[in-house]
Amino acid sequence: MEREWKNHIDKPHVTQIITSTVSALPKKMATGDGLKIRNLHVRDLRFPTSLKADGSDAMHTDPDYSCAYVVIYTEREVEGHGLTFTLGRGTEIVVQAIKSMSRMVVGQNVKDIFSDFGVFWRKLTSESQLRWVGPEKGVVHLATAAIINALWDLWARLEHKPVWKLLVDLEPEILVNCIDFRYISDVVTKEEAIEMLKAKREGKAEREEQMRTVGYPAYTTQVGWLGYSPEKVKDLCHQYMALGFTVFKVKVGQNLEDDRTRCRMVRDVIGYKNIMMVDANQTWDVSQAIEWMKQLAEFKPLWIEEPTSPDDVLGHLAISKALKPLGIGVATGEMCCNRVLFKQFLQSGAMQYCQIDSCRIGGVNEILSVYFMAKKLGVPVCPHAGGIGLCEMVQHLQIFDYISLSGTTESRMVEFVDQQHEHFENPTVVKHAHYIAPTAPGYSTKMKPTSAEAYEYPHGSKWQEMFAEGLFKDPTKEAQVS
Repeated sequence: MEREWKNHIDKPHVTQIITSTVSALPKKMATGDGLKIRNLHVRDLRFPTSLKADGSDAMHTDPDYSCAYVVIYTEREVEGHGLTFTLGRGTEIVVQAIKSMSRMVVGQNVKDIFSDFGVFWRKLTSESQLRWVGPEKGVVHLATAAIINALWDLWARLEHKPVWKLLVDLEPEILVNCIDFRYISDVVTKEEAIEMLKAKREGKAEREEQMRTVGYPAYTTQVGWLGYSPEKVKDLCHQYMALGFTVFKVKVGQNLEDDRTRCRMVRDVIGYKNIMMVDANQTWDVSQAIEWMKQLAEFKPLWIEEPTSPDDVLGHLAISKALKPLGIGVATGEMCCNRVLFKQFLQSGAMQYCQIDSCRIGGVNEILSVYFMAKKLGVPVCPHAGGIGLCEMVQHLQIFDYISLSGTTESRMVEFVDQQHEHFENPTVVKHAHYIAPTAPGYSTKMKPTSAEAYEYPHGSKWQEMFAEGLFKDPTKEAQVS
């Protein structure tokens, strides 16, 4: 399977040589001395993806891709932009959580935050009263991710670098100091993480150049949303093959015969020389997942993604053991709530592919801890992406991993879905199924002001138009519970 993966991901025809301006960025690190955060603003932004069944799967049948969008303002013009991804209803709850946490951010000295980022992260996630509605999980942790993502965007802008370049250039001791190792030191220690980074110093320049020119391998889920018609699925398969994609993911889980029909249809288009995965989005019980996947095994899926509850480590382990003889791996992690759950998945062997999400756990700091655990335990990281801003963010993380930590793209790739990129000032660039390393300073999270204003829920102009057309109900005109 490793050889098969390598042959597909590293095909010469899916690369393109382009130049990058990252090497010309200033090398002197900005410190942010004396710079304070004067305000934090958060918006509820929603996009009507349910109208075309974009993003639909067995569990989430009518998603409206949304985000709680944070802007951190400093005493100077430099800002930090971050977000956490949601599916529509409930975004307002995350917004309120961010507002409740903002008092721990506003008024802080930027240098104090970044000089001991791991300590700041722990303070943010361990506030003695707010943690009761977590801790480190659920709405408060989604809120944490939005704030932390905005802070990394701010730091990178102060350094005039993309986040991936900031991570790559940080001294190992400084980078590792951003991580809270509490609860995971039995798996990986700060000292071990530092040594991992030092061990990969050789060849960093060459790997960095490869990311600027060739890019990082991508696969697409755009072809396989559950609500799409068969004709649309086939058309999209042809379109993405023409764009150089050789790896495709298909949603499954509602009806077995429909799944068999869809998988056969996709295989008829892409053939068996290309790679296919399937994703059940947590819809099955453990025994059901095993039996269902036995019925799909003839279509040679590389992995089954989220076959059961995202919290069920032992259930995933049972599925992994049952499907291993069939050559099917288990991928999960996009809804793992924190590093502790990832620790259990990684230690137990319950996941063969580790899927971090840039917004589900506590932002870059906590995600880095998962990368280090995965590295030590030999599990490849293949990030979840596709929602608003997810592709924009995870490219930075995976490029860092390749340059500074894993040093390989074997058995690794990043999800790509062509949704909402046009609303970002520096959208993801994918050329011939490869993410091209971003060059603009920041975390690629700054949205166009016109988009943020138009899609702010419920008062934005786009939502007012859709309410008037009867496409959605205006919540301001519905009965309110007091």
